Amino acid sequence: MDWIAAPDAWLSRLVLQRGLAVVYLVAFLAALREFRALAGERGLTPAPAFVRAVPFRHAPSVFQWRYSDRLFTAVAGLGAALAAAVAGGAADAVPLPVSMALWAVLWALYLSIVNIGQTWYGFGWESLLLEAGFLAIFLGNDTIAPPTVGLYLMIWLVFRVELGAGLIKWRGDPCWRRLTCLYHHHETQPMPGPLSWFFHHLPRPLHRVEAAANHVAQLIVPFALFAPQPVATWAAAVVMVTQLWLVASGNFAWLNWLTMILAVAAVDGALAARHLPLPAPPADQPDAPAWFTITVLAAAALVAVLSHRPVRNLLSPRQQMNRSYNSLHLVNTYGAFGSVTRQRMEIVLEGTDAPDPDEGARWREYAFHGKPGDVARLPRQFAPFHLRLDWMMWFAALAPHRPQPWLRALVQRLLAGDRATLRLLRVNPFPDHPPTHVRARLYRYRFTTWRERRETGRWWHRTPVGEHLPPTPRR
Repeated sequence: MDWIAAPDAWLSRLVLQRGLAVVYLVAFLAALREFRALAGERGLTPAPAFVRAVPFRHAPSVFQWRYSDRLFTAVAGLGAALAAAVAGGAADAVPLPVSMALWAVLWALYLSIVNIGQTWYGFGWESLLLEAGFLAIFLGNDTIAPPTVGLYLMIWLVFRVELGAGLIKWRGDPCWRRLTCLYHHHETQPMPGPLSWFFHHLPRPLHRVEAAANHVAQLIVPFALFAPQPVATWAAAVVMVTQLWLVASGNFAWLNWLTMILAVAAVDGALAARHLPLPAPPADQPDAPAWFTITVLAAAALVAVLSHRPVRNLLSPRQQMNRSYNSLHLVNTYGAFGSVTRQRMEIVLEGTDAPDPDEGARWREYAFHGKPGDVARLPRQFAPFHLRLDWMMWFAALAPHRPQPWLRALVQRLLAGDRATLRLLRVNPFPDHPPTHVRARLYRYRFTTWRERRETGRWWHRTPVGEHLPPTPRR
């Protein structure tokens, strides 16, 4: 490919853009399901209070002018509809300026949600989706040949994702350097999947191989993404295989899927097109008009300037992970699991309808969709869908003696029988009337052994640790 256009990359651009649109669709659908209960007008951390306290320049959003749950539904619904249309090819069926506008609207709508989502939207993959969505504006559509600079901006993004994740591990918990972190990680990760129990019980030498392979894939292979073909394609393939391994072993929302999609930018599309049963490429893809080329180069210059702080962070011995340096979430820093917990603590919410929550009261558990609860229930696969409440329950258990304000608000919603909140749970043990008291208990969970699994049929063993929140009465 030359420095301006890469006609042979039509397939890479198609997969990248359509895949990104699907991730956008998942993100908007998750927002429609969760946001109002978590951060809506009556949410656990209400957005109206947040936008009153935070100025536009710190959290640019269409909701800075006015927030209402009805307006939020309209914004998220529009985003979902546009994402579905783009995933179906709408951006390739319109003139280039309109295509760019479609991608820009998707980015602006999701930015508006993330910037008022507070703690519920503080995950690294939210910024990753926004950064990738912004760069997609400058990839063009079927009316022009893919811009080489636009593709390299995507490669630069996936390079930082992979290298940041590798460096934070190597510099962080010593168990990564000793190759022993995976003795614990599959069991203690935020939301295990249906195969996590089996991954945890792999022989320890294989866990060490996993960790060593992870270091190679994240510390060495990313540099090969910039190499000439076919080396770059093989490097992208290693990234994809590594991410598929993570998909199989746990639930990390759309992080792994989006990383695989971004890696497609480094794939030799012409080589893939020759070996796969695919439709013919677009008949005529001329070079981009001058105004588009100038716009892409301007975007590249902006990324270069904004890359200063993320690069400094990558080189720093005090590296931070998953941080945005600007309110537009452009050119962020990424990384995960710089430390690995050795024990899994879980907060279990329980309610009773007894008038007095003494020792004779019968307590019944609330069940979540993704986070461990019932010891006999096999963990489910939810990624790329994001269960934010389940994830935040994991984080809350990391500080067992400091109950989060939003968790106290959650208890109050359960005591009120709030329907929006209860829809985020898998089981409401009080379908007819709210409980009189709700409490939060702390348990230590571990995967059962092979023998325990055969004898009891359970996937988990749990031991009570103590009280996280005392019984709270209904007001």
